[in-house]
Amino acid sequence: MTDVGKVFPNGNVAVNNINIDISAGEFISFVGPSGCGKSTIFKMISGLIDNTKGNIEILGSDMNDTGQKRTDVGFVFQDATLLPWRSVLDNVMLPLEFQKMSKQEKKQEALRALELVGLEDYTKSLPRQLSGGMRMRVSIARALVAKPKLLLMDEPFGALDEITRQSLQTELLRIWEKQKMTVLFITHNVFEAVYLSTRIAVMTPSPGKIASTVDVPLAFPRNDEIRTTHQFSDIVAQVSHDLKF
Repeated sequence: MTDVGKVFPNGNVAVNNINIDISAGEFISFVGPSGCGKSTIFKMISGLIDNTKGNIEILGSDMNDTGQKRTDVGFVFQDATLLPWRSVLDNVMLPLEFQKMSKQEKKQEALRALELVGLEDYTKSLPRQLSGGMRMRVSIARALVAKPKLLLMDEPFGALDEITRQSLQTELLRIWEKQKMTVLFITHNVFEAVYLSTRIAVMTPSPGKIASTVDVPLAFPRNDEIRTTHQFSDIVAQVSHDLKF
């Protein structure tokens, strides 16, 4: 992203002069105060909204020049946004419905994605029969089924209890290491950002800019024990300091 900005029709300047270069395979968390434009950045990257100025280049192509919806970018929203009348399997198959694949191939890809998130035994369940954490796992599987090279996650664990949240954090890292994709993750939780990330982008209040980026040189794979180390606490302290504008 080079000098990227977004001004909405009502004149609201959501973000201004966003500059960041993210390498393939990184796990980058975006933290910042509410309303600083984190979700706006992700919507511009995904093509859901256009940027007003600047340039967004993904996997070697300019977003403004593609003229079509990208299939190599997945998006997981804050809510699971599952279709309540469709089974778990059918919800995960949704992104494949307009692809030139046989029904059996689509089913196999959906089963593969559900196995990644540990829900292969719940294919026939309806969303209302699942816990909040399980519904979010289905949402993640749906984003993974098209094998994206870039996965955007907009505070997906924010509404979950702490035990479920930490469990899904570890599961997400396992999937990220296995799939070798790039992940961009929004969170208001500094501890979550440090646990998950290779690097953290700290944003200013609106209009949002990236104030700093903080490297997280903690080894992978990570487990709960790392949360109690001095190195972990030092990185949390640095990010927290950078958030005080």
